[in-house]
Amino acid sequence: MKEFMLYIRNHADSKELFTPATHLEFVRKCEVYIGNLTREGKLIAAQPLVREGKMISGTNGAWKESPYNESEEVMVGYYHIRAKDMEEAIAIAKGNPEFEYTTTARIEVRPVKMKEEATGFEYPKTV
Repeated sequence: MKEFMLYIRNHADSKELFTPATHLEFVRKCEVYIGNLTREGKLIAAQPLVREGKMISGTNGAWKESPYNESEEVMVGYYHIRAKDMEEAIAIAKGNPEFEYTTTARIEVRPVKMKEEATGFEYPKTV
């Protein structure tokens, strides 16, 4: 199995108009999605991100701090998963409830690099 990161992106206000009942329904569907991935042995980690923070850039002595959400789209959470290949990782991403509840969701599917080929260095495993 290979490891992939699913970065969930959406408009910052994508759920602003949800009623409390709709928001609870969305959260519960996310819990089911997470539970299914856990039972299948495909989930390493998953967490939503709090809508606050800072973007740090620059170099030593010339740091810049700015709000993390300078654009309409923000990263709202992530899933660290196991899948046999990119196609399976994409299929897992397509099942995310974010798509069911908003029209502005996007999920970035990225393979995790486990080893540096040039040096043979293996990155620490999370599990």
